[in-house]
Amino acid sequence: MARDTASIVKRSRREGYALHPKAHKALIKRTGPPGQQAGGRRGGRIKSSQYSLQLREKQKVKRLYGLLERQFSKLMVEASRSKGRSGEVLLQMLERRLDNVVYRSGFAVSRQAARQLVTHGHFTLNGRRVDIPSIRVDIKDEIAVRARSLKTEYFKKIDEVSPASPNDLADWLKVERKKFNVTVIGLPSREAAEPDINEQLIVEYYSR
Repeated sequence: MARDTASIVKRSRREGYALHPKAHKALIKRTGPPGQQAGGRRGGRIKSSQYSLQLREKQKVKRLYGLLERQFSKLMVEASRSKGRSGEVLLQMLERRLDNVVYRSGFAVSRQAARQLVTHGHFTLNGRRVDIPSIRVDIKDEIAVRARSLKTEYFKKIDEVSPASPNDLADWLKVERKKFNVTVIGLPSREAAEPDINEQLIVEYYSR
């Protein structure tokens, strides 16, 4: 399967947005995109066009959730054909991805780590082993860590490798951390996604 192999820090600098927890410090030190000199952009200051803003927002969200262009554009088409505001529907679909649910449940420190856990088959969905990160969960679905995976060092030390506070967990998920179990009790609202996403720019980008 094709995937974006660029450094997560470089991708974060390109978007001006921390796509991974470890990128926060890097962005503080170097806020410009890769290849930019410390004093600013080469060739002077460049004003962003509306198209540039739309493109960067699309790229930011696509990379934040770890999708490739074809996956993201297909999701946008589906969202535009659904009831409701296309941008909000898109974010809801992204939030309902299995790898994002694992991340939102506190079993991984990043979506990238959650995707790897799912791909390696450490979780079950409604009692069946799954290894597809893009599976979309629904209300009443139950996600759990496989019994054999509980014997791995990662899950034995889950409170060390991925500490989670109840206040950090998504309110549309019921997480029973000691039982390594998650139940979907609702659908994510717009507020469930990052507040600094401008989904309207993405809709405008694909409406050109």
